[in-house]
Amino acid sequence: MSLFKACDWWSATLGEGEEFDQGCLCVGDVDNSGTGHDKIIVGSYMGMLRIFSPHANKCTEGSPADAQLLEVQLQNAIIQVEVGRFVSCSEFLHLAVLHPRKLSVYAVFGTAGNVDHGDQYQLKLIYEHNLQRTACNMTYGTFGGVTGHHSLCIQSMDGMLMFFEQDSYTFGRFLPGFLLPGPLAYNSRTDSFLTVSSARQLESYKYETLAVSADAESRQDSDLPPKAGGKRLSPDWTFVLGEQALDVSVPSFSHSSSSILVLGERNLFCFRDNGQICFMKKLEFNPSCFQPYASGTDGTTSLLLGNHTNMLLVYQDVTLKWAAQLPFVPVAVRVANFTELRGAVVSLTSDGHLLCSYMGTDPSFFSTPKVNAREVDYEQVDAEMKKLHRFIREATRTQDILPKTDAVEDLSVSSNVSSSLDKPSQALIQDMDGLPVPSVTVQVKIKALSALQSFKLSICVQPPLAVTEDQFALEPMGVGSTKVVAFSAFLNGRYPPADLTGDIIVSYSSPTGVPRVLQSRFSLPLALVCVPSSPAKNTKFKITVDTNQPPVDLSSIFREFSAKTEDKDGSSLAFQLLSGTKVTVVASKTSQRYRIQSDSFEDMWLVVKELLQRFDQHFAKLGIKDFRKSFSGSLPLQDYFLSVDHHFQLRVSAQQYQDLLSERAVQFRAIQRRLLTRFKDKTPAPLQNLDTLLEATYSQVMALAEAAEDNRALLEQAFVRLRSATHLLVLLMSLWQGLTPDQTAILEATLLPLLQDTPQLGWEESCDAAVSHLLRSCLSQSPKDQATTLAQTGGLVLGLPQDTARLKKHIALLCDRIGKGGRLTLASDANVQVPAQVQNLAAPGGVETIAEVAGDAEEMEPPQEITKFLKKKQPSKKVKKEKEKKVASTEPSGATAQEVAGGAQEAIKEAKKERKESSKGKKESRKDSSKEEAKKESKKESSSSKEKKESSKEKEGKDIGDKKVSRKSSVKVKEKTKEPEAEET
Repeated sequence: MSLFKACDWWSATLGEGEEFDQGCLCVGDVDNSGTGHDKIIVGSYMGMLRIFSPHANKCTEGSPADAQLLEVQLQNAIIQVEVGRFVSCSEFLHLAVLHPRKLSVYAVFGTAGNVDHGDQYQLKLIYEHNLQRTACNMTYGTFGGVTGHHSLCIQSMDGMLMFFEQDSYTFGRFLPGFLLPGPLAYNSRTDSFLTVSSARQLESYKYETLAVSADAESRQDSDLPPKAGGKRLSPDWTFVLGEQALDVSVPSFSHSSSSILVLGERNLFCFRDNGQICFMKKLEFNPSCFQPYASGTDGTTSLLLGNHTNMLLVYQDVTLKWAAQLPFVPVAVRVANFTELRGAVVSLTSDGHLLCSYMGTDPSFFSTPKVNAREVDYEQVDAEMKKLHRFIREATRTQDILPKTDAVEDLSVSSNVSSSLDKPSQALIQDMDGLPVPSVTVQVKIKALSALQSFKLSICVQPPLAVTEDQFALEPMGVGSTKVVAFSAFLNGRYPPADLTGDIIVSYSSPTGVPRVLQSRFSLPLALVCVPSSPAKNTKFKITVDTNQPPVDLSSIFREFSAKTEDKDGSSLAFQLLSGTKVTVVASKTSQRYRIQSDSFEDMWLVVKELLQRFDQHFAKLGIKDFRKSFSGSLPLQDYFLSVDHHFQLRVSAQQYQDLLSERAVQFRAIQRRLLTRFKDKTPAPLQNLDTLLEATYSQVMALAEAAEDNRALLEQAFVRLRSATHLLVLLMSLWQGLTPDQTAILEATLLPLLQDTPQLGWEESCDAAVSHLLRSCLSQSPKDQATTLAQTGGLVLGLPQDTARLKKHIALLCDRIGKGGRLTLASDANVQVPAQVQNLAAPGGVETIAEVAGDAEEMEPPQEITKFLKKKQPSKKVKKEKEKKVASTEPSGATAQEVAGGAQEAIKEAKKERKESSKGKKESRKDSSKEEAKKESKKESSSSKEKKESSKEKEGKDIGDKKVSRKSSVKVKEKTKEPEAEET
């Protein structure tokens, strides 16, 4: 039994299809038994009135029926029930029942039975009032300070308070500024009524003020000036809550307590009788009801609060004292004293589940038996201790970021991909280059192991793959229930995908309300993106895979493709991609090799991956466990770099399009402002061809936008092809060096750090950073490189590089170090220890990073389609003077697009030459200064001058060759270069 779960003491289900609300529950000694034990009175919107006297549930059936004292079907719906002294000249308690158009007061009395049927209870009508207006709720109390009996106040739906004293109607008043009715309560300490208006503020009206205010016989009378003998009604005090109130309660358990409790939609308020706020508690859930109760500690307020997460919370002021789980969401809660249980919590749901519960646990009378003493086996204890130490070391050695999932899940998800293609196809593109585009059906089966809610299922596939529906909203599931969802997947682009796997993501809420996500993966068939074809002999790219088993008949492995092939011996098989080239697989008849060839390097990835997977499955079925596959050729890095260059060129084009669009947009807005100024001028001036310039600029903006959109589509396609080429390179490297799955995962995460390109972060800079980290950490050749890596705590912001030369160099170096036996690992202790003499380099500021020379890198030439939009760049002052001598005057506005592009390229080349000349000048000045310094030192020293000259020259060569120079040496060189300049002047 859980400590934080409400214990079921007695429960009952009230009818079928009936509805209940906040005012339908009441407790009290309605039959005036004199024992002080409460009865439960429940009224429903269907007009059914029930009275219960609960007792502990027994093992016999029909216990709720034994506890039911009375059940009466009334003619009208029951809005609210209350127990009080509503009859004059009588001290007994009576039952007040509020109907939409009637108020009835009943007496409940029982007659002792003479047989085994027990006592009989009857309901007798004392008096009733027919209401002229539709009622909403009511409250009762000793209005005006009268003692001995209770009066009733009913709030109508149109804002009128109607007062009844026993069997007579007293008066009625309309509330000012009324729109919708709110909760109503009576404060006996101040003789005032509390309600929450539509303005979301708490209002207090004294009974005396209501009695002496102007009488209102109609809704419009409250807006008119008051007549003689009456005053305009106004509240005694107000307080702005800022939200709608669910209930208002005024506890009066002791004379010292003077609090008013208001339950809002998101907060709990407590006020004093004069309207001053005591405290406010912000709730982290949606409350449904609350009930103050008598507390043993004087001066504090205790209350029960139910919410929509099936929880019953116990608060003392703003402090949460206890929390208990309920099996439902309560709409009303009360505290009652019964014969066998005092302080029971009575709760009612909207569909009629009545529960009497208590919090805590039952005492356990089980006592553990005594265990016979036995001798300790020290060898067994020692072995167990070693085993536990081994588990602890393994647990501390692993560096898992994500927590491990529980052994028992609330949900199980399984997927089943159909073995046959759909007929007819569900693809959006029915035809690609004369080949039909197929689709395949995927069924997802979801089985709930516990009651779950808020289901949402999402399907994710890699572009250009698509599905017929990627979002499913499911209904709540019970324990053991199963649901099946089906969708179709197909190719929706004119280029092959990089991955045929898809992800199924299910988000749901656990029984305790905790949101959870479950992920599953499915694999689509190769027949979805290619069809069988005739083999090709002459191709551009070839890959050879070696195995240690005899050659396999390819038709037996690819049965779905062998039916339409022309090769009968099964030594060759061709796959025609729907949106790509042809890929041919040839098995050697004399050796254990397989050659995969195609005219596209990227298109071979899916076929090579599928071929190796089917090899593993084939030899696993035959029971061969020592099957090995390898790659002995040279890595096709140059073929891979073609995909890298193509992707990078498209990124550069996208950036240039973006810059040109920004320039044209600024120009377009400037022309618009000038035209607007001309049009607003009282004395019209000629437009001076501004309208023609505006139209030309607009056409350029539209052309640039269309070109940028086309370039974006090409960039997406190029990135998918780059992913395919990277996957193929990683696979070949793992076969080449026999990498483990963990090492292959590290290599793949290094070369594919992104799943898609973004304008802020692209593949080139991310991959370069990841490869550089591996080269400096686990693949470093010396401990000094590791110390340098530790010293470089921060780096520059990643951005689009100038070219791909550095990235290619790093990838080639990565492959070279892996080929020489480098070990890929992410563990911090996998490398060599850093010596003591190198540890000072790891201090912040110990090693400086020298930026690359800007003039060393080659500039990327803009694509041909952008040159016509290029704006002529402003040359330097030196170039300007040379051009002014050659050309007297130039007009940039009248130049053609080709002239503008040519001028921009010339400006780039000239600026590049200037940077090279300046760098050369700096190097020569450094050489001259170092030579003069060596001559001075040689004159001072008389002996061994030749050796010192040679050593000084060697030092000069080292200073020029080394790029990593400390700060002190660089300062000395600068001071020495200033000395010969001063001598010359």
